[in-house]
Amino acid sequence: MILKGTPASQGRVKGTARVVVSLDKIDKFKKGDILVTKATSPSWTPFIHASSGVITEVGSSLSHAAIVSREYGIPSVVGVKDATKLIKDGQEIEMDATNGIITIE
Repeated sequence: MILKGTPASQGRVKGTARVVVSLDKIDKFKKGDILVTKATSPSWTPFIHASSGVITEVGSSLSHAAIVSREYGIPSVVGVKDATKLIKDGQEIEMDATNGIITIE
């Protein structure tokens, strides 16, 4: 399956998706996972920094996730409709954040 969104921070990464809908569920996230969430705020910054990629359901190239991802050089795609429903926790995915494409294996 292929999902599309808005490129927010360029790059390409392949890895394990961690679907986290709120910070009280962040305990399953491990350094290097691809963070998949609805949206981020400043309190999410340490997890963005520890991720290998970021996918959000909402946001634009000026959203928090996009700005922080660019600052840290982490591939990011925002505005991916239903990402937290279509991507399963622990699933292997590939992100082409330069073109805003997520491939679910």
